[in-house]
Amino acid sequence: MESQESIDLNLSHYLFAVKRHWIPAVSIFAATVALSIAAASLLKPSYQAEGRLLFKNSTFRVIGPNLIPSNMEGSESGDLKSLVSNQNPITTQMEVIASRPLLQRTADRLKLKNDRGKLLTASDIHTGLTTKIIGGSDILQIGFKGRNSKDAANIVNTLMNVYLENDIQASRLEAENARQFIEQQMPKTLAAVNSAESAVRNFKQQNNIVDLSEEAKSAVGVIGNLENNINAVRSELEQANAQSQELYKKVNLNSQDALAVSAISQSPAIQGILTQLQDVDRQLATESSRFSDDNPIIVGLKEKQSKLKALLEQQIRSTIGSQAQIPQGLLKIGDLKQNLITELLRSQVQQTGLVNKLNSLQSSRAAYEKRVSVIPKLVQTQRQLERQLEVSQATYQSLLKKVQELQVARNKSTSNARIISSAAIPEKPEPGPKLILGILGGLVGALLGTSAIAYLELRDSSLKTVKEIDKIFGYTLLGMIPATQKKKIRSRATTPEQTTLEIAVRDTPQSITSEMSRTIQSNLRFLSADKPLKIIAITSSVANEGKSKVAANLAAAIAGMGQKVLLIDADMRVPYQHRFWKLPLRKGLSELIERKSKLQQISWTVMENLDVLTAGARPSNPLSALESKQMKLLIQEVSKSYDFVIIDVPPILVASDALTVGQIADGVLLVSRPGVINAKDAKAVQEKFKMSQCNVLGLIVNGVIQKYETEDYFSASQEYFSVEEETEAPWTDYMTKLGETIADRSQSDTIFIDTEGVTTMLGKSTNFHN
Repeated sequence: MESQESIDLNLSHYLFAVKRHWIPAVSIFAATVALSIAAASLLKPSYQAEGRLLFKNSTFRVIGPNLIPSNMEGSESGDLKSLVSNQNPITTQMEVIASRPLLQRTADRLKLKNDRGKLLTASDIHTGLTTKIIGGSDILQIGFKGRNSKDAANIVNTLMNVYLENDIQASRLEAENARQFIEQQMPKTLAAVNSAESAVRNFKQQNNIVDLSEEAKSAVGVIGNLENNINAVRSELEQANAQSQELYKKVNLNSQDALAVSAISQSPAIQGILTQLQDVDRQLATESSRFSDDNPIIVGLKEKQSKLKALLEQQIRSTIGSQAQIPQGLLKIGDLKQNLITELLRSQVQQTGLVNKLNSLQSSRAAYEKRVSVIPKLVQTQRQLERQLEVSQATYQSLLKKVQELQVARNKSTSNARIISSAAIPEKPEPGPKLILGILGGLVGALLGTSAIAYLELRDSSLKTVKEIDKIFGYTLLGMIPATQKKKIRSRATTPEQTTLEIAVRDTPQSITSEMSRTIQSNLRFLSADKPLKIIAITSSVANEGKSKVAANLAAAIAGMGQKVLLIDADMRVPYQHRFWKLPLRKGLSELIERKSKLQQISWTVMENLDVLTAGARPSNPLSALESKQMKLLIQEVSKSYDFVIIDVPPILVASDALTVGQIADGVLLVSRPGVINAKDAKAVQEKFKMSQCNVLGLIVNGVIQKYETEDYFSASQEYFSVEEETEAPWTDYMTKLGETIADRSQSDTIFIDTEGVTTMLGKSTNFHN
């Protein structure tokens, strides 16, 4: 947040800007107000006719191919709805009423003429047309302002009728276009319905779907039952496996041998052969003890034994297969072992059945689980297809309904609005806007005047106050000199500085300017107490800052303190000291540097203790002359003869003479004038001083205009001194004539000797040396 001091400074800045440029601002303001008053006086009376329309909600609204009912949920009958939620729909109708086609139809129907005798156009009606919504209602007021009261009323009434006709026609056309468009879309929509139905049917057939939700529930129950059965079969299978293991251990046969033994034991043929073979073996054993081996009985028994063995092997192979090898001891077993083998075989059969049952149950469960895992995807696909079918069916049903509604809407003969108040012929003209134009002119004039002040301020980039100059330079402020009333500034690019030709210290010693000059010389004395200043160069940044006048007054002030002073005009480009002191310019500093004259011959004693050395004839290269050894020797010589040497040098930004002389002098005084120097030039001057390493003694602000300053610098002095109007001294005319005489005689090298008459007339203020 800005401080109060900052705000006050800104206000002061604006106030002084107004003070500086009030004349053009007031002129612009007055001219603008005068023009507005003149324009108001030329206005003719006009008549305002007004009519009103009440808007109501239609039974339908057509938006593109869509028909939107007005009695939607949340709406009330009679409310006109807008497509944009934050917009009043009557605003849209206002634009329709003011559209060019409706205005042109109104003009064509009335065939009225304007002031120029030409037929009224849409642009003419639009110029005088006004539309306004009556606050808090659905009523629109339509007005027209014109020169003829009857025409104004006719225009309003005709325009309202044209709008109602256009609204009905537009509604019918919109409904018809929408109906035709919908009828064109219905075959496509019906085809979409059939396609969606076919897609649903094919999907169910391909995936064997009746009801996926019921199927999912049933599958979950079946999977649970299968899981229970699988667990039971696994338990039975484990029990059968344990029983088989015990039987294996008791029979000591594998399953294949046990099956073969069981088959042999249950074969009557094999058992019969075994019985016969056992009988033959017994007979052979009995007969072998009685007969020898070659006995026919033994031989016969052996042959019978061989045949029975062959027959046994043949029968075994036919029973259990040719690959089976049955030990001889297992061909005939007991009932117990036979029962164990039978139990073993039964157990194996049961085990095999349980394994097959378990595999079957697991396969069934896997099939159901696979189906269950696919069901969500099938459900999703079925829902998509059914949604497409529902959308297609809903669209088709909606289109059928809309076609019926649009057929009714096509025959609609009512508008969204009705006339509740026709325009009456106005009896009295509208009051002229003279006061409004006057106020508007005043506001515009104030704006233009303010803009002019701002423009002039922006265009003028100069430093306008002492504070601005002091802040940007940063040098010691040694004094301020107020501006005189007869100041006249011109560009030094064409003519020398023109200002009052008086020396205030000499001519008006009781003025503020004189006192300020004495204050500056006192500040100089206090500035360097250790090493007194003797040689001082006085310059400025640019032309027209009054450095020559400051140098003359400062020299006069120092001389008035009893110090012997030499004032040298080193501005050999545009010299000016000879004008202040009314001296000839033919001989001066340039001749002294060239050793063509001596100081005593060409210097002028203009006051007591004050000598002036003019610039003399302009050399071809002034800078070279000032940089010469002769110039340095000259300064050294005169510094021995005078207490102070004041050197008036050209502006710094015009020529480098000031920096050259500044290096010879003990210091440089910089003169600056508000309204002349700008910030850019000030920075350039600072850079030049920094590069040249000149000793800048301080800053003198010349030409201070008190009314443009933010502080009152001279109020105390004005109260203390009796300030008289600064005018030229009475003896100025005589000095002018005397200067001309001196100039004429100096051409003939005439030696001037002081005369008592001259001394008496000048009051011992001017002495001449030859």
